[in-house]
Amino acid sequence: MTRDADIATHLRYFADLGVTGVSRDPAWRTRAQPAASAAAEHAMAQEPPRDRPAAAALIALREEIGDCTRCVLHTLGRRQVVFGVGNPQAELMFVGEAPGADEDIQGEPFVGRAGQLLTKIIESIGIQRADVYIANVIKCRPPGNRNPAPEEVATCQPFLFRQIDTIGPRVIVALGTFAAHTLLGTDAPISRLRGRVHSFRGGIKLIPTFHPAFLLRSPDRKREVWEDMKQVRALLAAED
Repeated sequence: MTRDADIATHLRYFADLGVTGVSRDPAWRTRAQPAASAAAEHAMAQEPPRDRPAAAALIALREEIGDCTRCVLHTLGRRQVVFGVGNPQAELMFVGEAPGADEDIQGEPFVGRAGQLLTKIIESIGIQRADVYIANVIKCRPPGNRNPAPEEVATCQPFLFRQIDTIGPRVIVALGTFAAHTLLGTDAPISRLRGRVHSFRGGIKLIPTFHPAFLLRSPDRKREVWEDMKQVRALLAAED
């Protein structure tokens, strides 16, 4: 890819997020470091995934869940459990609501239109999708993409929390109302929760924002998500 083509690609990412200009302020151009250094990535590539503690723990958790029959969703047409995907040692984690039709077919979260937009959102702050971890509160698709029922959330929540504890991210982005409510234990609207940094499970920084599916219906709200993601970038760039 030429330099001009690369610049054009990044400008399209920002345009999709509702960003209409750039700043000459050097701080605006500061990007978070990737979740793993090149040396760490090389070491991880040389080491079988099952030998890495976090990866092994996630594999064990997935096996424990199995072809889950713990709630009614397994009787309502879902094809498979959609566990999660990404870097087991990610510093940044995204938590959504539940799998949709595309996710139920492919077995991976956020692979449809909303997932394509989420990938652009991640890349807009200089991070590759493979460097983060992505999961949902609910691991099975609700019929017709209806809202998760309280008992379904209660059944899946412990597995989500174990995923989070295993990965140990520095920052979590809660995508949409259900994710924010589940993680924060509140019923406040997402419009009131976003724009602030919340503390979660022993010091993880949690930032609620709008779900990419909502942005597809309301593209005028992309600018707010861009502001939230700049906050994510700043948190990742800050030293502990």
